Amino acid sequence: MRLLARITLVFLIAALGWIGWQRYWPRPPAPAVAPDAAQIDHILIEKSARRLTATLDGAIVLQSEIALGFAPEGDKEQEGDGKTPVGVFTIDRRNPNSAFHLSLGIDYPQPDDIARAQQQGIDPGGDIFIHGQPNGVVGLTLPGDWTLGCIALSNDEMAQLWSLTPTGTTVEIRP
Repeated sequence: MRLLARITLVFLIAALGWIGWQRYWPRPPAPAVAPDAAQIDHILIEKSARRLTATLDGAIVLQSEIALGFAPEGDKEQEGDGKTPVGVFTIDRRNPNSAFHLSLGIDYPQPDDIARAQQQGIDPGGDIFIHGQPNGVVGLTLPGDWTLGCIALSNDEMAQLWSLTPTGTTVEIRP
């Protein structure tokens, strides 16, 4: 019985160390934004197709499969509904130290979303990002729609999108 307890304790300590290392290990620096000639000017997200297409002057630069909020049908209405918003937005912030592998913030909620939510007495939600996989998930892409309303890509695709996308890029999200 003591041997089993010691083996369990060693295993538990090793597992906690591995989890801590994966979560808090020094992250590599975020890729630099590409020069103007290699940037994109538009991101199209087609929710029904689960596809992100990044373009420059209409030419496709990157196309990727995506995951959405856990309740992807329809437009985002309120905080916690698991929906990804629909509309035209702008990349308004970049977070290299996010809880996910890099993240590009979109400027949701828009004034119309805020007004609608105020009329209904609800919170429209916010903090909608295009991001990679959760930190600590190494070499995997989570299946299905699992975010709280964000748009998720593989880590490799997110690193490429990050390097191509300047702040101010238009993001169009279609149903």
